[in-house]
Amino acid sequence: MSGTSLDGLDLALCRFTEGDTWSYTIERATTVPYPQVWQDRLRAAHQLSGEGFIMLDRSYAQWTGEQIRLWLHAISRDVNFVSMHGHTIFHRPEIGVTSQIGHPAVVAAISGCDVVGDFRVSDVALGGQGAPLVPIGDELLFHEYAACLNLGGFANISMNIDKQRRAWDVCPVNFVLNHLARRTGAAFDSGGELTSRGNVDEALLSKLERHPFFAQEGPKSLGREWVEQEVLPLMVDLPIRDLLRTYTEHIVLRIQHELQNSSGKLLVTGGGIHNSFLRKELETRLQMEVVVPSNELIDFKEALIFAFLGVLRYREEVNVLASVTGAVGDHCAGSIFLSRLK
Repeated sequence: MSGTSLDGLDLALCRFTEGDTWSYTIERATTVPYPQVWQDRLRAAHQLSGEGFIMLDRSYAQWTGEQIRLWLHAISRDVNFVSMHGHTIFHRPEIGVTSQIGHPAVVAAISGCDVVGDFRVSDVALGGQGAPLVPIGDELLFHEYAACLNLGGFANISMNIDKQRRAWDVCPVNFVLNHLARRTGAAFDSGGELTSRGNVDEALLSKLERHPFFAQEGPKSLGREWVEQEVLPLMVDLPIRDLLRTYTEHIVLRIQHELQNSSGKLLVTGGGIHNSFLRKELETRLQMEVVVPSNELIDFKEALIFAFLGVLRYREEVNVLASVTGAVGDHCAGSIFLSRLK
Protein backbone atom coordinates (compact mmCIF):
# COMPACT_ATOMS: atom_id res chain seq x y z
CA MET A 1 0.00 0.00 0.00
CA SER A 2 1.22 3.50 -0.85
CA GLY A 3 -0.79 6.59 0.00
CA THR A 4 -0.80 10.18 -1.18
CA SER A 5 1.05 11.36 1.94
CA LEU A 6 4.19 9.60 0.59
CA ASP A 7 5.18 8.17 3.97
CA GLY A 8 6.51 5.04 2.31
CA LEU A 9 5.60 1.59 1.05
CA ASP A 10 3.50 -0.34 3.59
CA LEU A 11 4.10 -4.11 3.64
CA ALA A 12 1.86 -6.35 5.75
CA LEU A 13 1.96 -10.13 6.04
CA CYS A 14 -1.67 -11.10 6.67
CA ARG A 15 -3.54 -14.34 7.32
CA PHE A 16 -7.31 -14.67 6.82
CA THR A 17 -9.61 -17.40 8.12
CA GLU A 18 -13.22 -17.93 7.10
CA GLY A 19 -15.69 -19.25 9.68
CA ASP A 20 -19.10 -17.87 10.58
CA THR A 21 -17.37 -14.55 9.96
CA TRP A 22 -13.97 -13.65 8.54
CA SER A 23 -11.07 -13.19 10.94
CA TYR A 24 -7.59 -11.84 10.31
CA THR A 25 -4.11 -11.65 11.76
CA ILE A 26 -1.38 -9.19 10.83
CA GLU A 27 1.64 -11.43 11.41
CA ARG A 28 4.33 -8.92 10.44
CA ALA A 29 4.28 -5.39 9.07
CA THR A 30 6.74 -2.70 8.14
CA THR A 31 6.96 0.57 6.24
CA VAL A 32 9.80 1.11 3.79
CA PRO A 33 10.35 4.89 3.82
CA TYR A 34 10.58 6.50 0.43
CA PRO A 35 14.07 7.83 -0.31
CA GLN A 36 14.00 11.52 -1.17
CA VAL A 37 14.51 10.74 -4.85
CA TRP A 38 11.32 8.66 -4.87
CA GLN A 39 9.36 11.29 -2.96
CA ASP A 40 10.38 13.85 -5.56
CA ARG A 41 9.60 11.56 -8.51
CA LEU A 42 6.17 10.57 -7.21
CA ARG A 43 5.22 14.11 -6.26
CA ALA A 44 6.00 15.33 -9.80
CA ALA A 45 4.69 12.27 -11.66
CA HIS A 46 1.51 13.93 -12.94
CA GLN A 47 3.63 16.42 -14.90
CA LEU A 48 5.48 13.78 -16.94
CA SER A 49 5.14 13.12 -20.65
CA GLY A 50 3.43 9.93 -21.75
CA GLU A 51 6.77 8.19 -22.26
CA GLY A 52 8.08 9.49 -18.93
CA PHE A 53 4.98 8.25 -17.14
CA ILE A 54 5.32 4.73 -18.59
CA MET A 55 9.00 4.62 -17.64
CA LEU A 56 8.17 5.74 -14.09
CA ASP A 57 5.43 3.11 -13.87
CA ARG A 58 7.89 0.34 -14.73
CA SER A 59 10.69 1.75 -12.57
CA TYR A 60 8.39 2.04 -9.56
CA ALA A 61 7.19 -1.52 -10.14
CA GLN A 62 10.78 -2.77 -10.19
CA TRP A 63 11.55 -0.95 -6.93
CA THR A 64 8.34 -2.24 -5.32
CA GLY A 65 8.98 -5.81 -6.41
CA GLU A 66 12.49 -5.65 -5.02
CA GLN A 67 11.28 -4.32 -1.64
CA ILE A 68 8.76 -7.18 -1.43
CA ARG A 69 11.38 -9.78 -2.36
CA LEU A 70 13.91 -8.46 0.16
CA TRP A 71 11.38 -8.26 2.99
CA LEU A 72 10.02 -11.76 2.47
CA HIS A 73 13.59 -13.07 2.38
CA ALA A 74 14.45 -11.17 5.58
CA ILE A 75 11.50 -12.64 7.48
CA SER A 76 11.90 -16.08 5.84
CA ARG A 77 8.32 -16.33 4.69
CA ASP A 78 6.49 -17.49 1.59
CA VAL A 79 3.08 -16.12 0.62
CA ASN A 80 0.13 -17.28 -1.46
CA PHE A 81 0.23 -14.02 -3.38
CA VAL A 82 0.88 -10.29 -3.11
CA SER A 83 -2.09 -7.95 -3.23
CA MET A 84 -1.04 -4.45 -4.21
CA HIS A 85 -2.72 -1.10 -4.50
CA GLY A 86 0.02 0.74 -6.37
CA HIS A 87 0.54 4.49 -6.04
CA THR A 88 -2.22 6.75 -7.36
CA ILE A 89 -1.08 9.44 -9.78
CA PHE A 90 -4.35 10.37 -11.51
CA HIS A 91 -7.85 10.01 -10.09
CA ARG A 92 -10.57 11.68 -12.17
CA PRO A 93 -13.54 9.28 -12.06
CA GLU A 94 -15.86 11.94 -13.45
CA ILE A 95 -14.06 11.57 -16.79
CA GLY A 96 -13.46 7.83 -16.38
CA VAL A 97 -9.78 8.02 -15.40
CA THR A 98 -7.85 6.50 -12.53
CA SER A 99 -4.22 5.38 -12.62
CA GLN A 100 -2.08 3.60 -10.03
CA ILE A 101 1.55 3.06 -11.01
CA GLY A 102 3.62 -0.02 -10.23
CA HIS A 103 2.61 -2.47 -12.93
CA PRO A 104 1.66 -5.77 -11.24
CA ALA A 105 3.20 -7.88 -14.02
CA VAL A 106 6.60 -6.32 -13.32
CA VAL A 107 6.13 -6.68 -9.55
CA ALA A 108 5.33 -10.37 -10.05
CA ALA A 109 8.44 -10.90 -12.16
CA ILE A 110 10.77 -9.14 -9.71
CA SER A 111 9.28 -10.38 -6.44
CA GLY A 112 8.74 -13.97 -7.59
CA CYS A 113 5.19 -13.87 -6.21
CA ASP A 114 1.83 -13.97 -7.93
CA VAL A 115 0.28 -10.51 -7.74
CA VAL A 116 -3.30 -9.25 -7.58
CA GLY A 117 -3.57 -5.59 -8.53
CA ASP A 118 -5.23 -2.90 -10.62
CA PHE A 119 -8.31 -2.84 -8.39
CA ARG A 120 -9.81 0.56 -9.18
CA VAL A 121 -9.99 0.58 -12.99
CA SER A 122 -12.94 -1.75 -13.44
CA ASP A 123 -15.07 0.14 -10.94
CA VAL A 124 -14.51 3.43 -12.77
CA ALA A 125 -15.32 1.66 -16.06
CA LEU A 126 -18.60 0.51 -14.47
CA GLY A 127 -19.51 4.10 -13.61
CA GLY A 128 -18.18 4.08 -10.05
CA GLN A 129 -15.87 6.42 -8.21
CA GLY A 130 -13.15 3.78 -7.95
CA ALA A 131 -12.97 4.72 -4.28
CA PRO A 132 -13.14 4.06 -1.48
CA LEU A 133 -12.55 0.31 -1.81
CA VAL A 134 -11.79 -0.39 1.86
CA PRO A 135 -15.48 -0.59 2.99
CA ILE A 136 -15.86 -4.24 1.95
CA GLY A 137 -13.23 -4.97 4.60
CA ASP A 138 -15.04 -2.75 7.10
CA GLU A 139 -18.19 -4.75 6.40
CA LEU A 140 -16.64 -8.20 6.74
CA LEU A 141 -13.71 -7.67 9.14
CA PHE A 142 -14.80 -4.75 11.37
CA HIS A 143 -18.58 -5.16 11.51
CA GLU A 144 -18.67 -4.58 15.28
CA TYR A 145 -18.15 -0.83 14.77
CA ALA A 146 -20.95 1.58 13.91
CA ALA A 147 -18.60 3.44 11.60
CA CYS A 148 -14.97 3.42 10.45
CA LEU A 149 -13.02 6.63 9.87
CA ASN A 150 -9.71 6.69 8.02
CA LEU A 151 -7.45 9.72 8.39
CA GLY A 152 -4.89 9.36 5.63
CA GLY A 153 -4.11 11.69 2.76
CA PHE A 154 -7.90 12.04 2.69
CA ALA A 155 -10.51 11.34 5.33
CA ASN A 156 -13.15 8.80 4.43
CA ILE A 157 -16.02 7.31 6.39
CA SER A 158 -17.67 3.90 6.08
CA MET A 159 -20.88 2.80 7.82
CA ASN A 160 -24.14 0.93 7.36
CA ILE A 161 -27.11 3.11 6.44
CA ASP A 162 -30.50 1.46 5.91
CA LYS A 163 -28.80 -1.97 5.95
CA GLN A 164 -26.40 -1.03 3.14
CA ARG A 165 -22.71 -0.25 3.45
CA ARG A 166 -22.08 3.36 2.47
CA ALA A 167 -18.79 5.21 2.27
CA TRP A 168 -17.42 8.45 0.89
CA ASP A 169 -14.47 10.80 1.00
CA VAL A 170 -14.94 13.61 3.49
CA CYS A 171 -12.06 16.03 2.89
CA PRO A 172 -8.28 16.09 2.45
CA VAL A 173 -6.30 15.57 5.66
CA ASN A 174 -2.59 14.72 5.57
CA PHE A 175 -2.33 15.76 1.92
CA VAL A 176 -2.90 19.38 3.00
CA LEU A 177 -1.42 19.28 6.52
CA ASN A 178 1.86 17.77 5.30
CA HIS A 179 1.98 20.21 2.38
CA LEU A 180 1.80 23.09 4.87
CA ALA A 181 4.36 21.51 7.21
CA ARG A 182 6.83 21.14 4.33
CA ARG A 183 6.84 24.92 3.96
CA THR A 184 8.59 25.02 7.35
CA GLY A 185 11.13 22.39 6.29
CA ALA A 186 9.48 19.57 8.25
CA ALA A 187 7.94 16.44 6.70
CA PHE A 188 4.85 16.83 8.90
CA ASP A 189 3.63 18.67 12.00
CA SER A 190 4.66 16.14 14.64
CA GLY A 191 1.83 15.64 17.12
CA GLY A 192 0.13 18.77 15.83
CA GLU A 193 2.51 20.87 17.92
CA LEU A 194 2.68 23.79 15.48
CA THR A 195 -1.07 23.55 14.86
CA SER A 196 -1.75 23.90 18.58
CA ARG A 197 -0.03 27.30 18.60
CA GLY A 198 -2.13 28.66 15.74
CA ASN A 199 -5.40 30.55 15.58
CA VAL A 200 -8.46 29.86 13.43
CA ASP A 201 -8.92 32.38 10.63
CA GLU A 202 -12.68 32.69 10.22
CA ALA A 203 -12.52 34.10 6.69
CA LEU A 204 -10.43 31.18 5.41
CA LEU A 205 -12.54 28.68 7.33
CA SER A 206 -15.68 30.07 5.71
CA LYS A 207 -14.18 29.68 2.23
CA LEU A 208 -13.24 26.09 2.95
CA GLU A 209 -16.62 25.20 4.41
CA ARG A 210 -18.62 26.70 1.52
CA HIS A 211 -17.14 24.53 -1.22
CA PRO A 212 -19.92 22.81 -3.24
CA PHE A 213 -18.29 19.37 -2.84
CA PHE A 214 -19.42 19.23 0.76
CA ALA A 215 -23.07 19.67 -0.21
CA GLN A 216 -22.95 16.74 -2.66
CA GLU A 217 -24.50 13.43 -1.75
CA GLY A 218 -22.29 10.33 -1.96
CA PRO A 219 -20.86 8.31 -3.52
CA LYS A 220 -18.10 10.85 -3.98
CA SER A 221 -14.31 10.77 -3.89
CA LEU A 222 -11.40 13.18 -3.98
CA GLY A 223 -7.98 13.18 -5.62
CA ARG A 224 -4.78 15.18 -5.81
CA GLU A 225 -6.08 17.21 -8.74
CA TRP A 226 -9.03 18.55 -6.72
CA VAL A 227 -6.81 19.57 -3.81
CA GLU A 228 -4.35 21.41 -6.05
CA GLN A 229 -7.12 23.30 -7.81
CA GLU A 230 -9.58 23.97 -4.99
CA VAL A 231 -7.72 23.98 -1.66
CA LEU A 232 -4.02 24.76 -1.93
CA PRO A 233 -4.58 28.13 -3.68
CA LEU A 234 -6.41 29.24 -0.50
CA MET A 235 -3.47 28.35 1.75
CA VAL A 236 -1.69 31.74 1.53
CA ASP A 237 -1.29 35.08 3.31
CA LEU A 238 -1.31 33.66 6.84
CA PRO A 239 1.35 32.27 9.18
CA ILE A 240 1.75 28.51 8.71
CA ARG A 241 0.58 27.79 12.26
CA ASP A 242 -2.69 29.64 11.54
CA LEU A 243 -3.15 27.84 8.23
CA LEU A 244 -2.62 24.52 10.00
CA ARG A 245 -4.99 25.41 12.83
CA THR A 246 -7.69 26.67 10.46
CA TYR A 247 -7.45 23.65 8.19
CA THR A 248 -7.55 21.29 11.17
CA GLU A 249 -10.72 23.02 12.33
CA HIS A 250 -12.15 22.44 8.86
CA ILE A 251 -11.31 18.71 9.10
CA VAL A 252 -13.04 18.41 12.46
CA LEU A 253 -16.12 20.32 11.30
CA ARG A 254 -16.46 18.17 8.19
CA ILE A 255 -16.20 14.94 10.19
CA GLN A 256 -18.63 16.27 12.80
CA HIS A 257 -21.10 17.08 10.05
CA GLU A 258 -20.88 13.64 8.45
CA LEU A 259 -21.36 11.86 11.80
CA GLN A 260 -23.88 14.20 13.39
CA ASN A 261 -26.69 11.63 13.42
CA SER A 262 -24.52 8.64 14.36
CA SER A 263 -23.94 6.88 17.65
CA GLY A 264 -21.97 3.89 18.87
CA LYS A 265 -18.31 3.03 18.39
CA LEU A 266 -16.18 4.79 15.78
CA LEU A 267 -12.97 3.00 14.72
CA VAL A 268 -10.35 5.58 13.72
CA THR A 269 -7.21 4.58 11.82
CA GLY A 270 -4.70 6.15 9.44
CA GLY A 271 -1.63 8.31 10.03
CA GLY A 272 -3.69 11.38 10.88
CA ILE A 273 -4.69 9.94 14.24
CA HIS A 274 -1.03 10.19 15.35
CA ASN A 275 -1.62 13.97 15.29
CA SER A 276 -2.36 14.43 18.99
CA PHE A 277 -4.06 17.78 18.50
CA LEU A 278 -6.43 16.46 15.83
CA ARG A 279 -7.12 13.32 17.86
CA LYS A 280 -8.02 15.31 20.99
CA GLU A 281 -10.36 17.57 19.01
CA LEU A 282 -12.18 14.57 17.56
CA GLU A 283 -12.44 12.77 20.89
CA THR A 284 -13.79 15.92 22.55
CA ARG A 285 -16.25 17.02 19.90
CA LEU A 286 -17.68 13.86 18.34
CA GLN A 287 -20.77 12.32 19.90
CA MET A 288 -19.58 8.80 19.08
CA GLU A 289 -17.18 6.72 21.19
CA VAL A 290 -13.83 7.15 19.45
CA VAL A 291 -11.87 3.86 19.41
CA VAL A 292 -8.19 4.16 18.52
CA PRO A 293 -6.67 0.67 18.04
CA SER A 294 -3.07 -0.51 18.19
CA ASN A 295 -0.46 1.37 16.19
CA GLU A 296 -0.18 -1.69 13.95
CA LEU A 297 -3.83 -1.46 12.92
CA ILE A 298 -3.70 2.35 12.74
CA ASP A 299 -0.86 2.22 10.25
CA PHE A 300 -1.65 -0.98 8.32
CA LYS A 301 -5.44 -1.28 8.19
CA GLU A 302 -5.57 -0.25 4.52
CA ALA A 303 -2.79 -2.69 3.61
CA LEU A 304 -4.68 -5.40 5.52
CA ILE A 305 -7.89 -4.71 3.63
CA PHE A 306 -6.21 -4.61 0.24
CA ALA A 307 -4.76 -8.02 1.09
CA PHE A 308 -8.34 -9.08 1.82
CA LEU A 309 -9.51 -7.65 -1.52
CA GLY A 310 -6.94 -9.93 -3.11
CA VAL A 311 -8.33 -12.95 -1.23
CA LEU A 312 -11.83 -12.19 -2.48
CA ARG A 313 -10.52 -11.69 -6.03
CA TYR A 314 -8.74 -15.07 -5.95
CA ARG A 315 -12.02 -16.65 -4.82
CA GLU A 316 -13.89 -14.73 -7.55
CA GLU A 317 -16.18 -13.14 -4.96
CA VAL A 318 -17.53 -9.60 -4.72
CA ASN A 319 -14.90 -7.21 -3.39
CA VAL A 320 -16.35 -3.84 -4.48
CA LEU A 321 -19.76 -2.62 -3.36
CA ALA A 322 -21.89 -0.53 -5.71
CA SER A 323 -23.58 1.10 -2.69
CA VAL A 324 -20.18 2.57 -1.85
CA THR A 325 -18.73 3.55 -5.22
CA GLY A 326 -21.85 4.19 -7.31
CA ALA A 327 -20.97 1.57 -9.95
CA VAL A 328 -23.79 -0.17 -11.85
CA GLY A 329 -23.46 -3.23 -9.60
CA ASP A 330 -21.37 -5.12 -7.07
CA HIS A 331 -18.41 -6.77 -8.73
CA CYS A 332 -15.11 -8.61 -8.36
CA ALA A 333 -12.28 -6.19 -9.21
CA GLY A 334 -8.59 -6.70 -9.80
CA SER A 335 -6.35 -8.63 -12.17
CA ILE A 336 -4.13 -11.61 -11.35
CA PHE A 337 -0.56 -11.73 -12.65
CA LEU A 338 1.33 -15.01 -12.30
CA SER A 339 5.04 -15.11 -11.52
CA ARG A 340 5.59 -18.72 -12.55
CA LEU A 341 7.67 -19.32 -15.64
CA LYS A 342 6.18 -21.84 -18.07
